[in-house]
Parts: sequence; C-alpha cells; structure tokens
Amino acid sequence: MKVAFYTLGCKVNQYETKAMRHLLEAEGYETTEYTPGEAVADVLVVNSCTVTGESDRKLRQLLRRCRRQAPGAVLVLTGCMPQAQPETAGAFTEVDIVLGNAARRELPRHLAAFLTHRQRIVSIPPHSTTYEPLDIQAFQGRTRAYVKIQDGCNRFCSYCIIPYARGRVRSRDPEDIRLELERLAEQGYKEVVLVGINLTAYGQDNGLTIADAVEAACAVEGLQRVRLGSLEPDYMDDATLDRLEKQEKLCPQFHLALQSGCDATLKRMNRHYTTAEYATLCDNLRRRFPGCAITTDVMVGFPGETPEEFDSSCRFVEQIGFARVHVFAYSRRPGTVADRLPGQVDNSEKARRSRRMISLCAKSAAAYADTLVGCTLPVLLETESPDGTVTGHTATYIPVQVTTHRHNGELVSVHITDRQGETLLGTEVN
Repeated sequence: MKVAFYTLGCKVNQYETKAMRHLLEAEGYETTEYTPGEAVADVLVVNSCTVTGESDRKLRQLLRRCRRQAPGAVLVLTGCMPQAQPETAGAFTEVDIVLGNAARRELPRHLAAFLTHRQRIVSIPPHSTTYEPLDIQAFQGRTRAYVKIQDGCNRFCSYCIIPYARGRVRSRDPEDIRLELERLAEQGYKEVVLVGINLTAYGQDNGLTIADAVEAACAVEGLQRVRLGSLEPDYMDDATLDRLEKQEKLCPQFHLALQSGCDATLKRMNRHYTTAEYATLCDNLRRRFPGCAITTDVMVGFPGETPEEFDSSCRFVEQIGFARVHVFAYSRRPGTVADRLPGQVDNSEKARRSRRMISLCAKSAAAYADTLVGCTLPVLLETESPDGTVTGHTATYIPVQVTTHRHNGELVSVHITDRQGETLLGTEVN
C-alpha cells in the first residue's frame, strides 16, 4: 500500500514528516511525497501548519482538493492545526483520521485500525511533558540533514499560536542527538542543521543550553558542518557564545529572529529584547565569528505600527546590515492577542511596506555577498545543472555556482570570482 505525504510549514514539520514515513516504512508501507494535482496514493497524510490564518485557509483548500481528486483514498490530517484547534479539525468531514502532534507516533496503529474497521478516528491528546522520541534514518535526495532537537515554546508572543500547537519546551537528550547524527554521518552527510520550535530554549527543561547540543553534534566524526536553525536573540548570552566560539565545525551563520526594528512594536509583540540588546548581540557575534552572516525575519504591518515606527524599523535593519532577510506582512491569527489589538493595518499598506523593506534588505544582502568576491571558500555541492555547473552553499549559506566535475554532497574549495544577483560565481581550486 502506498502512502503519500504532504508537508506544510517549517523545517521541524519536514523532519517530523520524515520520521512518520520511517514509522510506516517499518510496517511495510511504501511512502512517497505528494504533489498537488498528481494522482494520489492509497493514503494521503497532510502534516499541517497553523502559524497564520492564511495557513488554515490554504489547508482547508488542500483537503477539499485532495478529497475531490481521490474520493477513495484514506485522508489523514496531523500536525499543528489539529493540535491548536481540535474542535475545528475534528469537524473536517472530508478527513478520515485526525491526529494531533502528540499522537504522531500512533499513525501506524491508527491507520491499521481504520483500514480494518473503516470508522473515522480523531485522536488529539494533550502534549507530553517530555521530548517525543522521533528520529530518522535518511534524507532521500538531500545533501544536508535537518535534525530536530527541541520542541515547544514558553514565549507567547502576541501574534503566535504555536505554544498552543506545540506545548511547553521539551529538549532532546544530547546522547540521543549524537546517535542519530552518527547514523547520518555514516551515510555520507557532511552537514546537519539543528532545528526546533524555539531552538535556543533547548535545555530549559533539563538544565542544559543550546551549546550542549552543538558540542554533541560537533563531536561526531564525519560531520564537517553543524548549522543552527532560527535563534531567539535573548537566549544567546555571553556564556553560550563563549562555548559556541570554540566549535570549529559550527557554521558562522546566525538566523536571529528580529521581527521589528522598533522597540514600541517589539513591546506590543511581547518580544523579550530591545533593539539595543539585539544590536549588541550582533556586535558580539561579529567579534567572535569574523565574516559571519547574520540573517533574520522582519514583519511589517503589525497592529498599531505607525509610519514612524515602520521608518524606525527600516533604519534599524539598515544599521545592522543583514546578509539575508525574510520579509513578511503580518497576518491575523484568530486566538492570539494581536488579532484583537486596535490599529490593524490594511493590506495595501502592508504590501507597500513589504516592498520597501524587501528593497532595502536586498541592498544589504548584495553588500554582504560582495565581501566574499575574491575569497576562496569551502562550498557544499547540492544541485547539478545540465550546463555542467553545480550550485552549493558556503558555510554562511550564500549560494555559489561553480563549474566542476565533482558531485552533490562533496565539499570543494571554490575561488569566488563574481556575483550574479544573490548567487556567487566561482571556480574550483584543486
């Protein structure tokens, strides 16, 4: 029996999808990825995201399309949406099996029960207070592996539903991290990315810090790069940075979630740092990791964001000089504090602010990439093209296009000769 998976949302969701695939493969199922519009397998599992109201709308459209396209297939919904909104998800009549995040490991059992009895199943238990033991054996077709080490969030930012979808902070044991990474290294992976719902909260439940996880990962023989996912700035204290600085395998790319460059907006967001503290952290990182790439997320059009506050955010983003920025407009999320705040910004103004922020961020990204022209850098090869070139990434996660006879998954030295848009051009150094 063939089971197709479709994943919405973050890298953590992607990791969890692969873990669920592994669970079903161990039971003898054939698994694949689902592409909307193509023929559906016997079973379709949708791993959902619920970070915005728009995410929920797109999910409903997807489920309806899947049911129309394959009326006889078993349709399974799991992930953050049913966990955060159990009553709503339980009422999705087009879905045969509804599982919350806490019931993910039970997918093989519930699927077997449905195939036997053909009775609808809804299982959305409360979150566990300990880390869920999920792992994977391989990342088909990938040159880097994403490894989940943390779940949950205690933050309750005013715009975010995730603490309800994911529960409180739970951290994976460093020894368990090491064992999974050793298996991946044996399969030839050169780079791993440590991911979590609130990655820098790692260890809050067991007396450790993110540095413990990084040290465990960097100690694995065969791995040459360890990269961190998105980081909360107020957890990156000096003691943590002192330990990270000593890890030679740690990629000097730090994705520090900013959200806004205006203190008044940050306060309404219930973020736990000021722009001055954020700027100091950037200075500390650049001192410890010369040439590092600092990347971020910036939200525009948050409720109450005045033109003056937006201007302040733009100035701060220009001041920091990010290597790359993901700019997005605030999207109302029912069930959050921000959804009820006054001063909601209209969509046309949010679109205008997005364009302006994207434009200035593109300039800083180009300026950072230009500093690498003339350098010789190790590049992890990832995507081969028919024209004989291969595209990969530097340790700071800048894309590089190089002509080489080497193959995906190899690390090669590349002399950077030019920049074309956001991509660097280079030649292999023997």
